[in-house]
Amino acid sequence: MREQLDSLGLCFNWDREVTTCLPDYYRWTQYLFIKLFEAGLAYQKEAVVNWDPVDQTVLADEQVDENGCSWRSGALVEQKLLTQWFIKTTNYGKPLLDALADLPEWYGVKAMQANWIGECTGCYFDFKLKVNGKETGETLSAYSSSPETVFGAAYLAILPSHRLLHGSSSVRSVLEKAFQPGRGEQNFTPTPTCVWAHNTHLPVIDEEDLSVAKALNLKWITVLKSHEDGTETLINSDEFSGLTREEAFHSITQKAREQKVGGHLTSSKLRDWLISRQRYWGTPIPVVHCGSCGPVAVPEEDLPVTLPKLPSLSGKGASPLESAYDWVNCKCPRVLWITGGTQEPFRKLLVQGLIKGQTFKLADSGQYLKKEEIDFTGNEPVALNGGRLEVTFEKMSKSKHNGLDPQEVVQQYGVDTVRLYILYAAPPEQDILWNVKTDALPGVLRWQSRLWQLVTKLRGARQLGDFPNPSLLKKKELTETKRIWQNKNYAIKEVTTHFTEDFLFNAAMSRLMGLTNTLSSATVRVVQHSLEFEEALAALIMMTAPMAPHLASELWAGLCQVKNPVSPLLRGGDVLQQPWPTVDPEYLEAPDFVELSVLINNKACGTVTVSVQESKELDLVQKLVLESPLGQKLLRERSIKRAILSPRTALINFLVDE
Repeated sequence: MREQLDSLGLCFNWDREVTTCLPDYYRWTQYLFIKLFEAGLAYQKEAVVNWDPVDQTVLADEQVDENGCSWRSGALVEQKLLTQWFIKTTNYGKPLLDALADLPEWYGVKAMQANWIGECTGCYFDFKLKVNGKETGETLSAYSSSPETVFGAAYLAILPSHRLLHGSSSVRSVLEKAFQPGRGEQNFTPTPTCVWAHNTHLPVIDEEDLSVAKALNLKWITVLKSHEDGTETLINSDEFSGLTREEAFHSITQKAREQKVGGHLTSSKLRDWLISRQRYWGTPIPVVHCGSCGPVAVPEEDLPVTLPKLPSLSGKGASPLESAYDWVNCKCPRVLWITGGTQEPFRKLLVQGLIKGQTFKLADSGQYLKKEEIDFTGNEPVALNGGRLEVTFEKMSKSKHNGLDPQEVVQQYGVDTVRLYILYAAPPEQDILWNVKTDALPGVLRWQSRLWQLVTKLRGARQLGDFPNPSLLKKKELTETKRIWQNKNYAIKEVTTHFTEDFLFNAAMSRLMGLTNTLSSATVRVVQHSLEFEEALAALIMMTAPMAPHLASELWAGLCQVKNPVSPLLRGGDVLQQPWPTVDPEYLEAPDFVELSVLINNKACGTVTVSVQESKELDLVQKLVLESPLGQKLLRERSIKRAILSPRTALINFLVDE
């Protein structure tokens, strides 16, 4: 991977490289896990996973094809209950949701996060399950959208697919028997509740829950009393009786949190984070499973817990760790310790999109084909063995045969072309559909050629005469140099913002292409005698350098060899060692109003004074011109087919019927 990154011309200080798969890094991952474990925020429970019966491993959802088969072995995937590690994210649902308001907007990610978390208007309560009054050791977390009415709970409802009905739970056999409910008891509600395999929730406060309780012949307690003014207070709720619903909501959830039996505000759809990874090369979880003590954290001084070295890995069958007897059968540490916390090292998050590759899938079977299995000679790709193809763009994956080796693309198009293509194809937060034949690549290639032509144009013009003399320029040519100066400063201002604030590198390239267009249209005398052209070209190359350093270095070397340079910028050295161009102070002191040139069918007809802000809005500029004396005189009775507002200078061109 380092070789590929170096081949792309990416400048990394490899002395500061952090390799997350090495023990000296993941010892801190394990340290953080232990802190969560000690705080009760990391725990184990049974969960349903995708199981490959051939490879005997767990699969992610994207590793299961449309037919329910494993992408690797082809076996029919099974749903299996396995003991998994979880992080208790539901304890922080409300704080996570509220904290989004303090963060900057991340290209729609905040809205996605808020939707993922959901409205945090309820909480979970942990109920200890008993059968016929005897402890079972099982705890069932039940969500309530009205936690203040928990003293009226008549039953706990679980889905038919719940782990208690399918896993190794001690109450499974009891729950499987028809009409033989278990009982749940909560620390601060003295009345037991029943557990039913159903798909509703607690407590009995609405018509739906009431009908279920009646159908099951369950008893319940009324806990709400309505008053004439429309308010409600609690009754039959121990110390909380007499409180309003709002007061009871806060008091009951607070007591649940104090007793560590739930009470953390969250949503009904947010789930705890499953973090287990069933792979040999995954970072080991630093917990020893002791037959006497239960799960025990590995002491900090014994971190990192590293994987054992195994003689061979077949990639098939059960976990290779089964053969590592000494590693699996270790001693119980029975050590506890307390250390300090850590601080978030990041200042800003840049959300990055995916580069998606083209996939070719048989419509009938859903099988993904390799490119060698497809005929590309016709207008549309077809499978060599027949069958209708579905062509889409998806996340690059070995199982979908749509990965891409950067080395091959670099060898074909050059490193800077690949860098510019990736930056220009889309903003960082959006996905890129990698298709170099029909996408942004031709435009990138043309722009590089035009940059080369600009340096050649300046060097050629300076060969035509004596030392450059701006005083020889006529009025029209001076207007042209002013426009170059304005566009240069505008480009510096915009590109600097894109590089340092919003990271819209594709927008930065578009602005540089706009400056390229301005310089390409410059007349020979302006190129020969103006300081503005020379400095604008220098700034253009310097701003291109971070994105295309190899091309910019060659362009800069050629620019510094120009005959009779006027600008002190062309003092030699490498382009990457030059200071970043800055906006001229005079540009920042520009007037609030500009003289907008008005053209009709490409012929200048006069000017209209508008504000700088107004000069950038086509509809507003068109309206102001039509309402002006000039517009009333020349355009009032003419049919306007189109109005074109120049993005580079204060000019509008009306195309009208003759």
